[in-house]
This record gives sequence, C-alpha cells and structure tokens, in this order.
Amino acid sequence: MTEYLKKYMKVTAERLEACKDAEELEEIFSEHLDKISFMQHERIVHFLVTMMFAIVMTILIIGMMLTQELMLLILVTIIIVLLAFYIKHYYFLENTVQEMYRVYDNMLAKRRSLRAGEDKE
Repeated sequence: MTEYLKKYMKVTAERLEACKDAEELEEIFSEHLDKISFMQHERIVHFLVTMMFAIVMTILIIGMMLTQELMLLILVTIIIVLLAFYIKHYYFLENTVQEMYRVYDNMLAKRRSLRAGEDKE
C-alpha cells in the first residue's frame, strides 16, 4: 500500500502540473476524490486494527502482572512489535490522506483558474 500511494501521489502531481484542459482536470479531480474515499476507509480500518492490538496488549500486560506467566511476556513482546508496525503504517496513511487533501485544494484552485481563463475568452 505504501508504494502504491507514493506512486499515485507522484503521478497525480505530474498529471496536475501538465493539465491545461478543464475536461482533463475534471477526470483527474474525479479520480482523486475516489482515491481519497478509498484511503479514508483504509485509514479507518487500520486505526481500528491498531486500537484492537493496543487493547489486546493492555489486557495481556495486566494478565502478565497478575499471573506472572512467562508465556504472556512472549505474547506481549509479539504484540508490541506488531503494534509498532501498525502505528508506523497508520502514521503514513494519516499523513498521506492529509497530503491528498492539500492536492485536492490545489485541484480546486486550478479549476478556478481554468474557469477564469475560459471566462476571459
């Protein structure tokens, strides 16, 4: 997902930079709104999974403190490692979706400038 998003953002920036036509901009705009929607969904799912892992980790730590079982320490260690990767990925998704919002704002500005150019003609 990380590489996919990086590539998409790069291609979209290039397409937006090269776009001189209102029709092409509308196509890019529509596609970008769809991608934002998909990534918002992805972000929510990853947030829920991350919170689930955090809750499970908390329960296992409490269980470990109450029972002093070595096996729970192993499980807690595994959960901490997984949680670290989920947090890292969630951080990337959150920042990328915010960047997508900024690109969306740029598209709106470009749309306004293209319409202003059409009105002058």
